[in-house]
Amino acid sequence: GGFGTLRKYNTLYEAEDQSSHPQGQWQGNEVIQKQPPIPLNEYQKNLEAGLPTPSLMSSSIRYWSDFNRLYYHPRSIVQLNEYELNSSLMPFEDWTAGEDLFRDLDKEHDLLDRDVRPFAEECDQLRALQLFTGSDDAWGGFASRYVDALRDEYGKTGIWVWGCEDGARLPRHRKMSKMINTARTVNSIAPLASLYCPIVDAPQHLPKYLNIDLQSDWYKSALLASAIETATLPSRLRSYRDFETSLLGHRGGAQTIFELQLSVITPDSGDTRPPWATKKDSVQKPNDEAKLAYDINFTTPQSMADDTAVFTQVQVFRGEEQESVNTESVAVKDIGLTRKLRFYASKPAVERFTSTLRFPLPDSYPRNMFSGSDAKVGVEMVAALSTTSRLAEKLKELQTIASSGVGVDERENLTNGLGELRE
Repeated sequence: GGFGTLRKYNTLYEAEDQSSHPQGQWQGNEVIQKQPPIPLNEYQKNLEAGLPTPSLMSSSIRYWSDFNRLYYHPRSIVQLNEYELNSSLMPFEDWTAGEDLFRDLDKEHDLLDRDVRPFAEECDQLRALQLFTGSDDAWGGFASRYVDALRDEYGKTGIWVWGCEDGARLPRHRKMSKMINTARTVNSIAPLASLYCPIVDAPQHLPKYLNIDLQSDWYKSALLASAIETATLPSRLRSYRDFETSLLGHRGGAQTIFELQLSVITPDSGDTRPPWATKKDSVQKPNDEAKLAYDINFTTPQSMADDTAVFTQVQVFRGEEQESVNTESVAVKDIGLTRKLRFYASKPAVERFTSTLRFPLPDSYPRNMFSGSDAKVGVEMVAALSTTSRLAEKLKELQTIASSGVGVDERENLTNGLGELRE
């Protein structure tokens, strides 16, 4: 159900011919029952035929595979048959159900050996493992046990986890249940991960230059992809080797929960937009201060106020032309010394990465989502990962809900764990 039109075997990875029966197996007549295949939409038909693709619309998107442009290795596509997608009879919403599912599957298949190790062994320099999961449903429990197993197996490898939370308005009892699931996920994953970033899908406050259909998962995932792809861009560029260490901050990695923010650099400044988010101030000093006035905050609904304390912030500017710098001065620059000077001056740990690579807009992306954007040129953006005092407020809210919403046997460990993360 969840894969839609995606096939396990594709043009790059064809299925082996299994027409002949292995010796010793059934030689009689076979009756094969198949469900009718899901028809391809026009975009996928033209893409496979090598023809110009039509413009996608929300009405033509049924599954994420309807706008997929990648070929996946067959071993990277794993179907779980224990639960049905979006089932009303047996919903996959209870956090403990995700835990139990992982234990059952791991006992039967050894998930790391089957799904992770073959690909990890092909990496010459494995920098980090990245996971995307829902945090307010059963997937939070499943991911918690998965991260636990990954940390045992890859003790010194970075693990980045992006936990998606449902931002829709829900009845009170369902909202409470989801927040308790989120509290369990944060308490289980944050101490093990190098980076844990809560993401509200979709953010409550959006700028006017965004043309987005909030009823479409296609639009919402496109917006989220632009932020995550921009924030993690330095980790994929050869010239930036210290991106992971910049996330450690002054406390050496003790703060692992980050906020995700994004602004699109546009010519129009308006009345409230800061100069660094416009064309008027495209060139700045390399060691700038922490920035607060981002247009979109994916983690908390409120925008950061002036009294918000920023402890660590990694800024990524993409698309702007940088002023020429003295290569000799860059060569002798001691990043460690710079960080120590900021620490002794009681300034937040701020790292700024820049690239002239703009965010690309392939034909699978919603057209005109960013006002005035040109698909041939791309979009200039600035994204940030920040640890701030507002995360402590979010953890305190989860701690309060957990203290009254979970059983006595779990309450103490959960509230104490969230309290330690908040401190």
